[in-house]
Amino acid sequence: MNRLAAATLVVLIAAPAAVRVLGQQDYKPPAGATPRTASGKVDFSGVWEKPYVPDMSKDGKGQQGFADLPFTAWGESEWKSYDAAKGDYTGACLPFGMTRSMNTPEPMQFMQSDKYLGFLFEQNSWFTVVPIDGRAHRTGEATWFGDSVGHWEGDTLVIDTVNFNGKTRLDTIGHPHSDQLHLTQRFSRPDLGHLSYEVIVDDPKTFTKPWKNVRTLWLRPDWEMMEYSCEENNKSLWEGRIKVPTYKK
Repeated sequence: MNRLAAATLVVLIAAPAAVRVLGQQDYKPPAGATPRTASGKVDFSGVWEKPYVPDMSKDGKGQQGFADLPFTAWGESEWKSYDAAKGDYTGACLPFGMTRSMNTPEPMQFMQSDKYLGFLFEQNSWFTVVPIDGRAHRTGEATWFGDSVGHWEGDTLVIDTVNFNGKTRLDTIGHPHSDQLHLTQRFSRPDLGHLSYEVIVDDPKTFTKPWKNVRTLWLRPDWEMMEYSCEENNKSLWEGRIKVPTYKK
């Protein structure tokens, strides 16, 4: 079984809700002006359909990838040695992390105030709440989703994330990162129905230079978020077909 097939099998076993986005090729998002909050900021609130990005080096619908990832020697070794069948953390229902959560085919919802932006991922019903009032990063223990803070650059919201635990992968196919990962996500809303998204990956242990993906998300006022439990009915984990990952000390 090749790397992509194994990684995709893990996601399909753990992600029955992915079927919702199938057959949505002809969907047209609503038209209208960019909505704003009472304080005048661009309002990102709503349920959004994301492009499915199993491989961040490839282009796809609503997705522009980075074809030749600039690996360091360490990064290339981590990439070439990865085998999802030997223990992919998502198959064990561990947190996907920020990039892989943004890459999934399930919808997400933004809930916004002047101080916070809440990322509500249908995938495993995970969420992360980001301060967007310009405050500095916190210090503390590294986490699966990292520590995120946001600030405004005109009508673009910039989310800066550091302090990852290094236990996740960037995408389904298994591109690696280290605990030195620094993500910059840029969100803008050119009109009512579309959200423009750019993510810059900067990880000097894994890559020789930063690289980015550019995507378009679509507003789905016809959708509501659903409960999602990876642990429920995960027989492939219980019966040993999915291996629990091990991590280097």
